[in-house]
Amino acid sequence: MKKTYIIGEIGQNHNGSVDIAKLIVELVSRPVKEEVFNIELPPMDAVKMTKRNLNEELTASQMNAPYNSPHSFGRTYGEHRAFLELDDAAHYEVYKHAKSFGLEFVETLCSIGCLSLLKLFTPDYLKVASRDLTNLPLIEALAETNIPIILSTGMAGKKELDEALDVITRYHSNISILHCVSQYPTYPDNLNLNTITYLKKHYGKYRIGFSDHTIGISAPVVAVGMGAEIIEKHITIDRRMKGTDQQGSLGPDGVNRMIRDIRIAERWLGKEELYIDQSVESAKVKLERSIASNKTLHIGDTIREEDIHLLSPGDGFKWAEKSLVIGKRVSTEIPANEIIYSSHLE
Repeated sequence: MKKTYIIGEIGQNHNGSVDIAKLIVELVSRPVKEEVFNIELPPMDAVKMTKRNLNEELTASQMNAPYNSPHSFGRTYGEHRAFLELDDAAHYEVYKHAKSFGLEFVETLCSIGCLSLLKLFTPDYLKVASRDLTNLPLIEALAETNIPIILSTGMAGKKELDEALDVITRYHSNISILHCVSQYPTYPDNLNLNTITYLKKHYGKYRIGFSDHTIGISAPVVAVGMGAEIIEKHITIDRRMKGTDQQGSLGPDGVNRMIRDIRIAERWLGKEELYIDQSVESAKVKLERSIASNKTLHIGDTIREEDIHLLSPGDGFKWAEKSLVIGKRVSTEIPANEIIYSSHLE
């Protein structure tokens, strides 16, 4: 059975609070139960945080621009961003909390200055945000660490992806590529999940996945069915909280349902083979059809094709085996509309 690597993206849904970030960690670490079959399913595999260095983020005019959104945490956009930014020590605290729950930790580092965080701990993966796929100096600095890298293609075409890969592969090839559309939320007509098939065909040496910005949980499950090996989804403890990403994220119930459906989908996929599963053997015997008499057949009668038809159960001769019945003499009387078994024949 294939195992999908599921990342719960905290992003800025912590609203500047380490405690909220820890609550999101605890949310995604809980196993999920499938009630009908009473199966306990594995939780998410990792959480992801994002680190920005505001000195390397935006122009001065953008940082000083008034920010009057209902989701604003500051008078200007710079103040808003500063409120939402956790320092290196806070990221380390969330990292340790995630590890205590058996989760792996992914960091999106948005500038070279953010690599200071690596003095405190080593994430399991470094993520390159979609907007930074063309930020080749940053990508090279990340690649030099030799930490496995996840690339998101939300704003990139083949050219941008190939240029980023060319830089990283000078250092290592432990790379994952996530299909992504940087539209929040992503409209159905824009999602183009067939890109996953394209990536698996043309970039099959890397692990291929899907970073989802749609509303709901259906797209990640479909992506798993198409071969995605990684799923990334924004997570929050309450979709009604203040913040631009909260409403488009999964709350506790959505997290449970998505994990349940992905883990069940993993079991659905099975193996690439046509076979009769053991679980259907009893149904096969009960419901399939076997060769049966269409009238009473007496001892000594020779069975003709016009004497037989097909009835359930399926524990007798199949129609493809009719040569084993037609032309045979009856040794035991067979009532009409009963299965003909080998014990009835001479």
